[in-house]
Amino acid sequence: MAKTHAIRIEETGGPDKLKWVEVDPGAPGAGEVLIRNNAIGLNYIDTYHRSGLYPMTLPSGIGLEGAAVVEALGPGVVDLKVGDRVAYASGPIGAYAVRRVYPANRLVKLPDAIDDKRAAAMMLQGMTVEYLIRRTFPVKRGQTVLFHAAAGGVGLIACQWLRHLGATVIGTVGSPEKAKIAEAHGCHYVINYRTEKFPERVREITRGAGVPVVYDGVGKDTFMGSLDSLATRGMMVSFGSASGPVPSIEPAILASKGSVFLTRPTLVHYTGTREDLLESAHALFEVVLKGAVQIEVHQTYPLKEAARAHAELEARRTTGSTILLP
Repeated sequence: MAKTHAIRIEETGGPDKLKWVEVDPGAPGAGEVLIRNNAIGLNYIDTYHRSGLYPMTLPSGIGLEGAAVVEALGPGVVDLKVGDRVAYASGPIGAYAVRRVYPANRLVKLPDAIDDKRAAAMMLQGMTVEYLIRRTFPVKRGQTVLFHAAAGGVGLIACQWLRHLGATVIGTVGSPEKAKIAEAHGCHYVINYRTEKFPERVREITRGAGVPVVYDGVGKDTFMGSLDSLATRGMMVSFGSASGPVPSIEPAILASKGSVFLTRPTLVHYTGTREDLLESAHALFEVVLKGAVQIEVHQTYPLKEAARAHAELEARRTTGSTILLP
């Protein structure tokens, strides 16, 4: 097999640990295909893998999401053919590559109406939103929800989808510019957490009741305030740690906040089976194809400049979805 290029990390640390190297992707084995990535998604979880917050065996590739075309089939692959357009958003890790070998049963065929750039920008973030709002806490029409980082990649998809479901959306952001973006994508109320105390504002909006669910991908900086924003028996959905890991808490705190629930879900466990993966992806395709959710690529970087992309993501200089182009 001809050599290709990929980003790899030899040791954990800052963005400078991402190295552009020549690699041999190898030939696809049983149940695998060789794919050529046309666009690759940048996600906050990538920074957790790079920094060591989520440990992995090194040296390693990095990245979980891409849109690609099938170039070769391994033995036993019958559901795909050479030339098929596909997308993925799960391990094995290593999406930051021009070509790679990947399990056929973790690939989803792309509808013709969804181009590669949009696909790479939406699969991981969009399926994350799907499981959060349809399965972790199934949001119903008329409910009011709090979604942190509303102008981020997950946030912009979530705000649109939640509004489509008939929910009232309260979003938090870190700047006036991001507030405008969140408002334009479905947020009914936007709170700048740098200038306002968001739990107090949530209570004001909900006339003291609090919200039945908080979706918190920020982590350390917002966790306790999120608990304080919940209604009695509400659910705290902690799905990320952009500001750092959530502190340890005593279970009794959940009682003192109103017998609230706490869950820490991951996409892996909501798309672990082939059936769950397809259900999640097809639900996402449906809302995108009908126009209820617009997928916008706000930043694009060459794959070889992944380190710069990581630095700007962690500095919160990005909004919406970001992709890397091989």
